[in-house]
Amino acid sequence: MPAALPATQSERRTAFAALKAELSAQSRLREPTKPALASAIPDLDRLLCGGFPEGAIATLEGATGRWSVAAALAATTTRRGLVAILDDGSLYPPSLVKAGVRLERVIVVPAKTALQIARAVDILLRARICRLVLMPAVALCDAIWTRLATLAQRSGAVVLVMATRAGAALSAVAELRVHCVLERALMYGTHGLWGCFAGFKLAVDLRKHRFAPAGDCAHIDAVVR
Repeated sequence: MPAALPATQSERRTAFAALKAELSAQSRLREPTKPALASAIPDLDRLLCGGFPEGAIATLEGATGRWSVAAALAATTTRRGLVAILDDGSLYPPSLVKAGVRLERVIVVPAKTALQIARAVDILLRARICRLVLMPAVALCDAIWTRLATLAQRSGAVVLVMATRAGAALSAVAELRVHCVLERALMYGTHGLWGCFAGFKLAVDLRKHRFAPAGDCAHIDAVVR
């Protein structure tokens, strides 16, 4: 015999809140059905259900800290595969070395305009030689972003877009969106005049994910080695 419905408005609200909490808990337990690239940052990988999903476009957003996360991901990826970086003139290879990236397994492609960057990513994905493609956010139409997302899916690569904030077209095709916020600077030794900068304490907010609810957050240390 079916259970009776809650009689009062207060009981209905309580029952609805309990059901919502149960469904939210179940969604957190869902396992991704596709492989992922791990960043080797434990709290971040737990937040992302294992890492950045392969065969998809993902974004790293925020004013500070996103390149530290990208460098950690590139370091783990170059242990077993190739990484391509679209350089618009801001790339600083020594920082990649400090993060543990193997530069002999990095393909650096100079490209400054949106058209050059889109063409380069298109060629790299069609070649299927890289597990990770890092690119700056550029203004592209919906059709081009959709084409790049399709090529990423076919190649199995992660296309990681570095953006201060993702636009509407990029947000629509991105399977994963992560936003980095600076919490505080990390220092070696004493604070003040004699302290030495060690890195950042970052809050990483989940903006979009197929297998986890948006709004979850991880707190990580982006340490300069």
